[in-house]
Amino acid sequence: MTGLTITIPGAAVGKGRPRFGNGRTYTDRKTLNAEAWIRQCAVEQVGQPMLEGPLRVDMRIDVAVPASWSRRKRQSALDGTLRATGRPDVDNVSKAALDALNGIVWRDDAQVDELHIVRRYAEAPGICLTVMPA
Repeated sequence: MTGLTITIPGAAVGKGRPRFGNGRTYTDRKTLNAEAWIRQCAVEQVGQPMLEGPLRVDMRIDVAVPASWSRRKRQSALDGTLRATGRPDVDNVSKAALDALNGIVWRDDAQVDELHIVRRYAEAPGICLTVMPA
């Protein structure tokens, strides 16, 4: 297998911290909606049985360039000279994406033993994941 590629359009959302209230723990609505969107995109694109064994995931997080930036600064961001170092944190985005793919791409994200993440500015925001055997 050469690799399975999943594209999730839209702004990346990091996994939120668990919330506590009324004697229980819950996940915030923003995280639940983001994980549901990732699952929906994956179900539409995968169309194969869950992967087995150790896996490698390459993740590219495309962040939209702020509209308020000048043309010169925007071009620097798009050509890679200016790096995307803001929010959301790449580790929180990866947690949300990997958790959302449980039961669709793999049985559990514990199968991922190699993870490479890159965050860049792009015209259209989104996440692109490539999954392959490790």
